[in-house]
Amino acid sequence: MDREVTEIRDLTIPVDGGSLAVAEHGDPDGPPVLAIHGITASSRSMSALARLIPEIRLIAPDLRGRGRSSRLPAPYGLRQHADDLRATLDALGLDRVVAAGHSMGGFVAMLLAAAEPERVAEVVLVDGGLPLAVPAGVDLDALLRLSPEALLGPAWERLTTVFPSREDYQRFWKAHPAFTDAWNDDVAAYADYDLEAVDGGFRPSANPGAVAADQKELFGTDWYLDALRRVRQRVTVLRAPLGLLAEPPGLYAPGVLQGFTTHVLQLEVVEVPDVNHYTILMGGPGADRVAHIVRGAVSRLP
Repeated sequence: MDREVTEIRDLTIPVDGGSLAVAEHGDPDGPPVLAIHGITASSRSMSALARLIPEIRLIAPDLRGRGRSSRLPAPYGLRQHADDLRATLDALGLDRVVAAGHSMGGFVAMLLAAAEPERVAEVVLVDGGLPLAVPAGVDLDALLRLSPEALLGPAWERLTTVFPSREDYQRFWKAHPAFTDAWNDDVAAYADYDLEAVDGGFRPSANPGAVAADQKELFGTDWYLDALRRVRQRVTVLRAPLGLLAEPPGLYAPGVLQGFTTHVLQLEVVEVPDVNHYTILMGGPGADRVAHIVRGAVSRLP
């Protein structure tokens, strides 16, 4: 199928410690959407969404420690990401946006919404943004004391592997359970952008230490739960029934998200059938559904 190419305007935004790389898609005069990627991803995970809603101004950063922002130094963590995105909105002169976040990006979107109620008009969470369940039989304190290698497991292995060629990295993702039946041009471009040249080949750009620091903040710390209770904007969360390896029950078990209405009374849960944690955003019916929800949020901007 022919795909309309969406122009990407690559920007750099001054933040503490250096510059944040930001990709801007769509109509520069259109209503602004701040699109925030997941924990090991980059701005290019938003390409399908940008193409589906060309009338908006979609602003997608490479978060600190990822993509072309991978050299930015610590501190990492959700609050630092929110600070970086506040600096991005300041630099771009944006005083009212829709914030859309995938996976960990949803957590950042919620922190920004809590801190900037006049600036963030509405929040769209894509399979993320609400505290993750601690694995059965695991003590949270013990989990947080794990080494980065033990905490991240297969993700650590991928992020520290040197792939001999770009084609080898493409083959890795093509064989991944999430993409065996869902490979497309957007995923290929995402994988290619992810790489940085090193001795012996190419390595994924995400800083493993940054990823580990962020991962430890996704299980519902007291300060994050306090932030959730301060969010007054409309919040829609889309749930994928399949997880990172295309396995049920997904990142969130059925019914779990509805339970967070005790913290976010105005939370609306949307089930997206037949997608996994990646394909809910990166093409096909998942991206179509996210685009529909984001377009609705944008229509309510003043």
